[in-house]
Amino acid sequence: MLLFMLIAFATSIQAQDTPAAQPRYKDVVAENLDAEADMKVVSDYNNALISGDTNKVKTLLADNYMGHGPAQKDSSTTAQTIKRWEQNYKTQTDRKTTFVTQTFKVLTGNLKGNWVSLWGDYTFTSLNKTVTLPYQYTARVADGKIQRDRIYYDALSIFTQLGYKLTPPAADKK
Repeated sequence: MLLFMLIAFATSIQAQDTPAAQPRYKDVVAENLDAEADMKVVSDYNNALISGDTNKVKTLLADNYMGHGPAQKDSSTTAQTIKRWEQNYKTQTDRKTTFVTQTFKVLTGNLKGNWVSLWGDYTFTSLNKTVTLPYQYTARVADGKIQRDRIYYDALSIFTQLGYKLTPPAADKK
């Protein structure tokens, strides 16, 4: 009886530790049949931002566009995105970018749609210092427009390249 209880207990613990079955890649992701067009939209958007062509930027974003990142809670509409970049244009010169793109289609769930990922470096001059910022950007594209996106980059890296120092808080003396 004790042996039976130990086996049942071990089986119960093993069953709790087993993760739910993950869907197969081919069941979730497929080839984006609009690959070239979607990658062009995202590339044109990225280049328009860097070059300061906000009129072109507006034409590449959907009416309900929402941008996200780099922080988890950061989000912006088209107007907010353009306003932020207009501030960048005042302090950044010699803006350049290099990047590669790839694309895929998500078949189900809240991420369903055609996606383009862009991986690159953004370089600019500010305060007489050249800053290079690696970034990763992913956008959902539909009907030739970016509907939503997310960008990831290390914001602290910008400040340290500009000469700012990160100072830890003073130790609490008790």
